[in-house]
Amino acid sequence: MSKEKKPPAEAETDGAPEGEAVEGKKKLPMKLVIIGAAAAVVVLGGGGTAAVLMMGGGGAKAHAAPKKPAKKPAAKGAEGKKDGPNPISQGPDGVVYYTMPDMVVNIQSPDGRPTYLKLKLAFEVSDEDAAEAIAPETPRLNDMFQSFLRELRPDDLAGSQGSYQLRQEIQRRVNLVIAPAKVNAVLIQEMLVQ
Repeated sequence: MSKEKKPPAEAETDGAPEGEAVEGKKKLPMKLVIIGAAAAVVVLGGGGTAAVLMMGGGGAKAHAAPKKPAKKPAAKGAEGKKDGPNPISQGPDGVVYYTMPDMVVNIQSPDGRPTYLKLKLAFEVSDEDAAEAIAPETPRLNDMFQSFLRELRPDDLAGSQGSYQLRQEIQRRVNLVIAPAKVNAVLIQEMLVQ
């Protein structure tokens, strides 16, 4: 029995005093916690960014707009009143169309899962003056659409009847906001329920 056996306390610490062994064990999990927290921040940040981009809150247009110098509004006519693409376009037989910005709305679903409605609308009006009456009311219209569309369920939008009722309800609400101007028809350019 020439071999010496270490006492149990020394075997665990490999010759280090007890205080250092406990401290060494605490540092390793602390490093793992820090690394795990950093990984969680990266994953959650990426998920948050993806959610913002899916909801239409990001992208090249949103980031490029503040960097551009402010321009004076263009004169009435073919160029419109605001920067970017003109929402007013001419149709056949003197009809004029006003295109609303795309909308993405979280709608109610029966099972509680998040369900989104993406909607792109154009309004048919009789002349350019009526179309120009819509432009300053766009923020009010967007607010009205958000509150109205959030109450819809996917079943409300199903089939041609759902599409017809949606058009009629939007037209009624728009005409209330832009009176005395009047929208003759609401055209659904894109409707996606996801």
